[in-house]
Amino acid sequence: MYSEKMLKNIEGASGIRAMFSEGVRLTRIYGKEKVYDFSLGNPYFEPSIEVCDRIKYYTSEDQKGIHKYMNNLGFEDVRDKIANMIQLQSDVQLSKNNIAMVVGAAGGLNVVLKSILNDGDEVVMFAPFFSDYKFYVDNYGGKAVVVPADTKTFEPNIEMFKSVISHKTKAVIINTPNNPTGVVYSESILNKMAAVIEETEKKFNTEIFIISDEPYSKIFYENRKLPQILNIFKNGIIVTSFSKSLNLAGERIGYVAVSSKINQVDKLMDLISFSNRILGFVNAPALFQKVIGDCLDLEVNNSEYINRRDILYKKLIELGYECIKPQGAFYLFPKSPIDDDVEFVKKALKYNLIFVPGSAFGCPGYFRISYCVDLNTINNSLSAFEQLTNEFK
Repeated sequence: MYSEKMLKNIEGASGIRAMFSEGVRLTRIYGKEKVYDFSLGNPYFEPSIEVCDRIKYYTSEDQKGIHKYMNNLGFEDVRDKIANMIQLQSDVQLSKNNIAMVVGAAGGLNVVLKSILNDGDEVVMFAPFFSDYKFYVDNYGGKAVVVPADTKTFEPNIEMFKSVISHKTKAVIINTPNNPTGVVYSESILNKMAAVIEETEKKFNTEIFIISDEPYSKIFYENRKLPQILNIFKNGIIVTSFSKSLNLAGERIGYVAVSSKINQVDKLMDLISFSNRILGFVNAPALFQKVIGDCLDLEVNNSEYINRRDILYKKLIELGYECIKPQGAFYLFPKSPIDDDVEFVKKALKYNLIFVPGSAFGCPGYFRISYCVDLNTINNSLSAFEQLTNEFK
């Protein structure tokens, strides 16, 4: 009666939303103050005054025409602003013709993959990774190829990457700062990755795209330098959103930026424009295109995230967990005290602690804690962490 493929996919779908739903259920039973929901990367903070002021401005009576259709790629003035911003950060010449406004990073990834994949093409991704990547690739006849995690650093394992990249490889997806580890990939690692890609392209006379999923690009700590992927990869494509940096997760607004070094880049942009239309997005939300166009220079108050990170990280280390200290994003990815991370996460529910198992990110034996939550939730949860941990001593 229904799609067999979709029925099969939903059985193995992301545990993230499932745990979020569990948090809602427990909150109804015990109340918000007694439930410690660390499941979803849903920023606690409200949009800034500057963002709210621009929303008010663009919804005032004297602003005409911004709620109408526009070019599939989005408003030209907004795309100009984004191209200019990226040019200041990179050595690559960009114009509005290299930018597509999209319905969040998820929409952008689907638009790009729809535009480049043929049946049987392979897309390499590095564990741990956002679980929906696999479904996005499958949507367009591609095959996801997973490089196992290097659990010492959680940076891409270059030797394993060499062993899986092939003549079938069409794209590589990276995500830095990383969800779920908070690790920022070093420029050295990315340069090594670029060398492997270049060697493979020459060997098989192919073109391999590097798709950088960057919704956390403004959330980084201790003055960590974020490498500009358009400087490193000839076939670089940036996909990002303002869900995390401007606390606009529900507005679904982002963009795709395509390197001008890509062969026949104009044709790729035509395909992205067409994909944006036929996938049903048509245009990114018009109002929020204008809003974010005026807010590109706004910074994230990373000190709030550092404070939350440090409280939880210190507690986890005191309790004996193994965990890499995040360099960006707003997640911790500790090692589970038992091999079965799914069972551990179920045990945590007894103490109203809601995590996501590492298996959901292609990395069993770990679990994710999202600390973009109310500070009171973190402080009130510490005794529950102790009780849970004592079960496994």
